[in-house]
Amino acid sequence: MKRHILLFTSLLFLLSFRLSAQEIEINRLKKHIYFLADDKMKGRVTGSRELAKAATYIEKEFKKYRLKPVGTKGYRQAFEAKVRRVVVPDSIRQAENIIGFLDNGAPYTIVVGAHYDHLGHGDFGGTRDTSHIGHIHNGADDNASGVAGLLELARYYSSNKIKEQFNILFIAFSAEELGLVGSKYWTENPTLPLDKIHWMLNMDMIGRYNPENGLAIIGYGTSSKFPAIFHGITSNIKFNTSRDGNGGSDQTSFYKKNIPVLFFHTGGHDDYHKATDDANKIDYEALKAILELEIKVINNSMLKDKMDFIWTN
Repeated sequence: MKRHILLFTSLLFLLSFRLSAQEIEINRLKKHIYFLADDKMKGRVTGSRELAKAATYIEKEFKKYRLKPVGTKGYRQAFEAKVRRVVVPDSIRQAENIIGFLDNGAPYTIVVGAHYDHLGHGDFGGTRDTSHIGHIHNGADDNASGVAGLLELARYYSSNKIKEQFNILFIAFSAEELGLVGSKYWTENPTLPLDKIHWMLNMDMIGRYNPENGLAIIGYGTSSKFPAIFHGITSNIKFNTSRDGNGGSDQTSFYKKNIPVLFFHTGGHDDYHKATDDANKIDYEALKAILELEIKVINNSMLKDKMDFIWTN
């Protein structure tokens, strides 16, 4: 009898593990965002102890998912970021991209990225309300939401028991708020060959979905294959595609290297770059739906014209 109970319990555990691996979990999204956007993180400004703490958090998650470290030192790729338009004594700050690789033994790789830095106390020149300078800018939407998405996609693809036709490179970029510095550095000093990159998906501010405007997917025109990849894809959220690959986030660095890109973005709002961008304002149900949509796009890109992306302006 005990043997039967043990076997039944083991089967339940395996079923539970497989189901959880195949679903985006709101509790995990909340865990990541509430950690990164807590007041204790002091706005995760580039070069700060708090951003270093965020880097360690992301690195531990990558290790948990058994991603291969492909930075220049483990998961890390260090670089220097210049500080501009600010009233602070520092002119150079140390920064790190955090890079984990899901190696499926495939010849080509999809990049999934999100930046994890923010504005600190608003004295880096990015705040939209000067009365907020000196107050912690938690950056829950910008861009703890994107990092939470990055980590959930890393968990999903590393745990789904499927060996995809492409590798996936997960990158948490630093110093985006200083001018896309981390993504520019990676594309100038890639830790995987750029000619082996299939396309790049970027998440920046995906936590404040507005049903009237819908989700913006920028970069639809950067590959002639994207229309076929989106064909038949449906979602319970509204989404709109835009052709140009340029924009104020890290996909631009890849676009300038002739790599097809898609940038997922829920748009601006009153709390953007203010001290009021907090974790309790995130629409977690919509965030889950956005990630489920991204999984459909990624999976379709692995099935249609697998290794024949054509760059189009």
